[in-house]
Amino acid sequence: MAYLFSVGFISILGQVVLLRELNVALYGVELIYTLALGVWLLFSACGTVIGSRIQNPSFARINVFFLLLSVSIPLEVAFIRSIRLLFSGIPGAYLPLSVQMMALSCALMPAGLLLGLLFQWAARAYVANEKTLAVAYAVESVGGLAGGICATFFLKFGFQNFAVAILCAIFALASAFLNIDRYKFKRLSPVIALACGFGIFLLWKAPALDSRMTSWTHPNLLATVDSPYSRITVTRLHGQVSLYENDALVFDTEGTDAEEFVHPAALQHPNPGRILVLGGGLGGIVREALQHSPQAIDYVDLNPVLLKTVPDLLPPDIRQSLKADTVRIVVEDPRRFLDRAPEYDLILVGMPEPSSGQTNRFYTREFFQQCYGKLNRHGVLAFRLRSSENYWTEQMARRMVSIYRAAMAAFPEVLFIPGSTNIVIGSTDALTRDPSLLVSRLEARKLKTRLISPSYLQYLYTNDRFNKISGILRSGEAPVNTDAHPICYQYTAMIWLSKFIPAMKFAEISLPKPNLGYGTLCFFSLGLLALLLSRVRWSVRRTLLTGTAAFAGMVLETILLLHFQIKNGILYQDIGILLTSFMAGLAAGALAVAGLSRRLPKKAGMVLLLGLALLSAVVGWWIRSGMNTGLFAASGLIALAGFFVAGAFAYAGLHAAGSQKSVIAPLYAADLIGGCLGSLLASLLLAPLAGLEVSAYLMIPLALLSACLI
Repeated sequence: MAYLFSVGFISILGQVVLLRELNVALYGVELIYTLALGVWLLFSACGTVIGSRIQNPSFARINVFFLLLSVSIPLEVAFIRSIRLLFSGIPGAYLPLSVQMMALSCALMPAGLLLGLLFQWAARAYVANEKTLAVAYAVESVGGLAGGICATFFLKFGFQNFAVAILCAIFALASAFLNIDRYKFKRLSPVIALACGFGIFLLWKAPALDSRMTSWTHPNLLATVDSPYSRITVTRLHGQVSLYENDALVFDTEGTDAEEFVHPAALQHPNPGRILVLGGGLGGIVREALQHSPQAIDYVDLNPVLLKTVPDLLPPDIRQSLKADTVRIVVEDPRRFLDRAPEYDLILVGMPEPSSGQTNRFYTREFFQQCYGKLNRHGVLAFRLRSSENYWTEQMARRMVSIYRAAMAAFPEVLFIPGSTNIVIGSTDALTRDPSLLVSRLEARKLKTRLISPSYLQYLYTNDRFNKISGILRSGEAPVNTDAHPICYQYTAMIWLSKFIPAMKFAEISLPKPNLGYGTLCFFSLGLLALLLSRVRWSVRRTLLTGTAAFAGMVLETILLLHFQIKNGILYQDIGILLTSFMAGLAAGALAVAGLSRRLPKKAGMVLLLGLALLSAVVGWWIRSGMNTGLFAASGLIALAGFFVAGAFAYAGLHAAGSQKSVIAPLYAADLIGGCLGSLLASLLLAPLAGLEVSAYLMIPLALLSACLI
């Protein structure tokens, strides 16, 4: 039992560590994160199949593989940190897609294979004592529950990711000495003491090793720290301070990005007395906004670690702007702050690009409507979007149209100023397109700028692209970007892929719109498939049952996590609690079914899968209603998803089963592969193309089809 607990614990904790490292090494592209999760599950399934070849593994062999696991996790972290050096990557540029996939696979393969193999062996040792696979699965899930809780608290209390990797390795090392008799323990005591001492030494040196490895790609390192949202890295070279989040450059102090963004927006307002800055204030937005002599500036940022670490490393002018009497710094999720915020004359959205579900929530119709409700008469909202300056691909144009239409749904007038960084301005009143008025305000306010000048303002509003881009936005077709249907995530992913596969810039992917004809054809096809599957022998059907239940459960979990972050903001601590809720549901479902009987009736399996179908309907209705999903509600729904998935797994392992050893490999592999496919398809296909609500509803026929397999 202790082995099973250890496998679950290390699996979740190690997964958090390695996926977080990959997220940083590959510039925080969320597409890589979801691919990595799927690859992890796939390698675990392969390990399960490989381990099935040894019918009666010894405890000594299990201990040896735990030793290998303890060594592999820190080495994999070091490998991930060195990916761009090993493959001769250009600083700031993406590695070729094939190289990224190869590096990702190499990084995840050792731990994934070892954990899948160890579960296979630990489960065989457990069921040899007349126990059931269902209980073994529950024990492993309890271990995962503990690992999720530890991951949550480690992040909350400021543990660096590399330190967590060392702790994970120490736990694997301790697991390697389980089930050793007293004689062998005495004989191995010097080795055990040496291993424990080395582990403690590495933990003591973890901060220094962490900085050393970070300096491989950031030779001018000032500071690096892990936060609940990203890894923050600060460098300085010849007086220029640069800030990176997940190794992607956010800003440098010698650039003019802040004044290019702030002044064209602020000059649209006759007197911006109260200004709200949502993110980006450390990059100079607050400093530039102060030049317009506002009565008050509220700067809201959701990352307390960023605000604690970075300001003291910035140039004096930015530090002083953050300490000005008229500036108030608020640490809170910007959308949550807007619910209780006063009214403002100018809102500046300095959030990162909408390249993920985390950031897309600041470019949706619902967010713009929140902002509109907090603006005074003549109030102005401004945000920025990066693009190529002279040519938009099809995906880039549709992404811009999607966000433009979302802004138009909230504001009576929206002005789009094109450039390498596009400035989008919305207002509760008419916006001026007369550069002479803006020039007069520029001169009256005596702004000190390096780039913004009368000639520059004249150019912004009179160049050829200004009218051309306006025409593209008015005539373009794309769904409105909303919370429930984050369409621009799809186009951002396509734009990212087109960097490596040029033909993707011409691709257009969309799901057919549902109608009566499609629905009839779908249900007819599912009915025919169910009829054919019902004639297949039970050993095959239970494997399919396990895989489809895991697929549906993972899709629901992914949808609920995405909906939670859209409504509440990404707090990685909360995400850890939500993942822990899924593991708790898995443990409860497996134990509940295992406690019924070894000869379960068919109706027990039917009830579980009908419950999964009902849960899918509830999740779809919940999202459609627009209600806020708090931590308690989201945790409960995710735990129910885990309960039904584990219940189906336990049912498949107990109903009409012979030897429990014979069902371990096929069922656990099917569970992992189903979860792998569910994670990938939900993140990369269903949520971007169908939306969260429809994705949840699509799991209803899948759950009903699974019921036909019983």
